[in-house]
Amino acid sequence: MKKHLLLTLATTLTMACQSDKQPKQNLPYPDTLKKDHADTYHGETVADPYQWLEDDLSEETANWVQAQNDVTFNYLDQIDFRTDLKKRLEQLNNYEKISAPFREGDWEYFYKNDGLQNHSIVYRTPADEPESTPEVFLDPNSFSQDGTTGLAGLYFSKDGSLAAYLITEGGSDWRKIFVLDTQTKKQVGETITDVKFSGVSWLGNDGFYYSSYDNPDKMNSSQLSAKTAYHKLFYHKLGDPQEKDILVFGGEQQPNRYIFAEVSDDQQYLIISAAQNTSGNQLYIQDLSEEGKAPVLIQDDYFASCSVLTNEGSNFYLYTNIGAPKYRLVKCNLSNPGKENWVDVIPESEHVLSASVGGGKIFASYLVDAKTEVQQFDMEGQLERKIDLPGIGSAYGFSAKKEDQSLYYTFTSFTYPNTIYKYDIPSGTSLEYRRSRVDFNPEDYETRQVFYLSKDGTRVPMFVVFKKGIRFDGKNPTMLYAYGGFNISLTPSFSASRIAWLEQGGIYAQPNIRGGGEYGEEWHLAGTQMNKQNVFDDFIAAAEYLIDQKYTSSDYLAISGGSNGGLLVGACMTQRPELFKVALPAVGVLDMLKYHTFTAGAGWSADYGTAEDSPEMFAYLKKYSPYHALQAGTKYPATLVTTADHDDRVVPAHSFKFAARLQEYHDGENPVMIRIQTKAGHGSVSTEQRLALESDLYAFSWANMGLEPVFTQLLQD
Repeated sequence: MKKHLLLTLATTLTMACQSDKQPKQNLPYPDTLKKDHADTYHGETVADPYQWLEDDLSEETANWVQAQNDVTFNYLDQIDFRTDLKKRLEQLNNYEKISAPFREGDWEYFYKNDGLQNHSIVYRTPADEPESTPEVFLDPNSFSQDGTTGLAGLYFSKDGSLAAYLITEGGSDWRKIFVLDTQTKKQVGETITDVKFSGVSWLGNDGFYYSSYDNPDKMNSSQLSAKTAYHKLFYHKLGDPQEKDILVFGGEQQPNRYIFAEVSDDQQYLIISAAQNTSGNQLYIQDLSEEGKAPVLIQDDYFASCSVLTNEGSNFYLYTNIGAPKYRLVKCNLSNPGKENWVDVIPESEHVLSASVGGGKIFASYLVDAKTEVQQFDMEGQLERKIDLPGIGSAYGFSAKKEDQSLYYTFTSFTYPNTIYKYDIPSGTSLEYRRSRVDFNPEDYETRQVFYLSKDGTRVPMFVVFKKGIRFDGKNPTMLYAYGGFNISLTPSFSASRIAWLEQGGIYAQPNIRGGGEYGEEWHLAGTQMNKQNVFDDFIAAAEYLIDQKYTSSDYLAISGGSNGGLLVGACMTQRPELFKVALPAVGVLDMLKYHTFTAGAGWSADYGTAEDSPEMFAYLKKYSPYHALQAGTKYPATLVTTADHDDRVVPAHSFKFAARLQEYHDGENPVMIRIQTKAGHGSVSTEQRLALESDLYAFSWANMGLEPVFTQLLQD
């Protein structure tokens, strides 16, 4: 592996100087039509002049998208170093990426990307000859010429003789299912269409379960934006036409927004999770050994989480936060499943628990200030050992089949590329199996974990990553990234593209703000509904800490986040526009009064609340809703809103309307624009699309900080 010396003194001085080659700031934004539209909430009328941009099928919207992209890409094309930046990102990302192997039937499978392929290819070797030359099993790069159709899931039958795979087209959440005979690699049966928010779970080799909604496109509504309400669980018998598929659960009789099912490893039980929101679920277990036997309700609280880890006959291991905000593992017998009869296997502790099984053991993964610690238990909950990890970071993949004696796990951190270890379950020893060979020297970088106080005195952790030797003089370009919602935890992870930012003297900061799951359900709830402002306060306090400690200053601070993180950026840039130089809200939830009326957005109401809930909830949402919080005559940060035309999770109308009003109200020279990716979805993009987006985000940020990075030496090495 080459060792870059990275930046010479001359290069550092170039980065520290104000560039005189920035794009023009006075931009000819497209004239966006305002229409006389308003909505009424609890007696209050709220104007929505850009409501017409919600129609993703109209020619008017298509013309607006084209006009906005013309302005944006004309601006980006003027950034002199953008081409070299893109080359550097390609250089950093051009390394072999291989997944941990997994056994299915007579074969051992793995994913591999040679470097810059748009999609990883599925390879396999005979299970008894793992060192033999791999053969291609499935190549998603052949699905479409432009790389915009990708693999979205691969599921094998119990004996490994059949495989169902899902594809996504243009990044949409809608899927199609194909079935292959794994011996011949030829398709079996017909293609299953109109699948959404679903996996595939096989019952023997006869058929499988999957979930979907009624496709709005078949009801003359937009497939990409119309509300989807009733999830349905179907059973498909292999060889039958799809119209004969059996509705097993859901629909109008059981109006759940998200329904997922899994057949137990012993093929005797169907496990059904039914949810109204993105966290919390009802749990049902159906005995399949007796035809027509009704599912047994294990727990009915939509706001509590409960899932099946594994079973031994009628004894089920449940992973739950019921009576345990930081989660616990309990044992439940199907003959007497009441909560009062649950027995703790691994009780709740001071750290958030995740659990998995393999080789007849339980692996308890704990979040300790957003870092991973793993312990191994027997099936009765007796601690056997703490697993030694390579360092401070994130470890995942501690699962295997019951009969396996080993498993593969992955360890990673901000400057530690994904490395796969083979773990011997009986002895507890780990051996490095495969390391990612990224062309950089991790010893050149440092990661700190700091703690700061939020507005209300809450102590919040944050990771800060930077190149060793930089001066903390308030002039370092800094990317502040967070999420803060839906019980999702941000842990250390590696990004090859991020190295391009760090090697130029940039800083990457990642706070673990409230709304996430880093400290359990209480941390999550402290950032929901009427507590949502805590999330924004935590993020703003992180920015203030970085400035106070001289890591950076407002002139060199960019904030970024996607989806719920896009909401975070939108809310903070409207509340504290002077605090940030650059704002990068990606695929954001930006209209908080209407988010629940699009696609599956109603499922987010447990975190957000809705404008219909009460006058108080409406007023709270309207106050921080980025689209509504914009104020005329305000100088906003340089802003690059990003979205995609096939995003049917957070529909692009959020970003369209926000960008239109931002351009109307902004009173300053900072550019405020929108970049709309075509044939892409909610984070579902090809490698080519991803690298183009990343280069534009970094180029926009540096250019608006007045900095001009130099890549000449790096590209020559």
